[in-house]
Amino acid sequence: MRASDLLHPRPEGLYCPPGDFFIDPVRPVNRALITHGHSDHARSGHRSVLATQQTLDIMELRYGEGFAETVQTAALGKTMALNGVSVTFHPAGHVLGSAQIAVERQGLRIVASGDYKRQKDATCEPFEPVRCDVFITEATFGLPVFRHPPDTQEIARLLKSAAQFPERSHLVGAYALGKAQRVMRLLRDAGYDRPIYIHGALTRLSEYYQSQGIDLGQLDPATVDSGGKDDFAGAIVVGPPSAFADRWARRFPDPISCFASGWMRIRQRAKQGGVELPLIISDHADWDELTATVKETGAEEIWVTHGREEALVRWCELEGIAARPLHLVGYEDEGD
Repeated sequence: MRASDLLHPRPEGLYCPPGDFFIDPVRPVNRALITHGHSDHARSGHRSVLATQQTLDIMELRYGEGFAETVQTAALGKTMALNGVSVTFHPAGHVLGSAQIAVERQGLRIVASGDYKRQKDATCEPFEPVRCDVFITEATFGLPVFRHPPDTQEIARLLKSAAQFPERSHLVGAYALGKAQRVMRLLRDAGYDRPIYIHGALTRLSEYYQSQGIDLGQLDPATVDSGGKDDFAGAIVVGPPSAFADRWARRFPDPISCFASGWMRIRQRAKQGGVELPLIISDHADWDELTATVKETGAEEIWVTHGREEALVRWCELEGIAARPLHLVGYEDEGD
């Protein structure tokens, strides 16, 4: 069996003809297998959705009940058969509930990674390398310039700034699913025991993380309805990046703008966004992690998707590994 007979791209997304299902489709389909809850991978409107329980819960939180006609839970590491195709979900280390999806038939195994990272993260299961014949990898940060520092180092910079400027608040932009909760947990692990103030858009997802046994400490709403700006002097406030461009951000005292993202490696991008304290914290693998993961899988062929495809394809070729870009569309960097 050729790999393209088992899995190949279509306008809707990656399609498995013998199993008659799609992985992370960008349009409504009959059966969708979902790697994680970010909106560029998990969309509503499918007839049937198969995902981990945490991803299903997150989709319901984001889209409401009835986001699909039927849902089915995939247990990590447990193989199931879909029309004669073996399917197994493995931890991806991206966000809570995230998974790689291994598809196997007639001795051929393809692993679709979805999004993944290799750094330790107390808010989700760590990435599990899976041996396979074909590995489909993301390449969000697929350029040698992207090498993420330890996240503890970046959080230490945030805490140092908060100590240096006790009269100012620190507004940390972080994506609502995964990144925000990771930043909160990193602060707690670094010994920060004051309340963390959060934008309302983070409330339900953060409460869900807490319900899954992930301790984020005391989280208070970032509102000034009952007080004044001075109440937030010295505070750390976490919110979605979009909130920092509207009136919500102007309620805090002389705020220091921070943004937790792998893109903060690019100084010009931070400068253009008005970010005073860029924090290089990413939920995607960096260049060294991408190349190391490719080798760990032992795959003879690499398919590269949504990101800097050409550089990683070229690296594979120089290493003697067959590789090609998939040119899938519709996937952004929501969880970077």
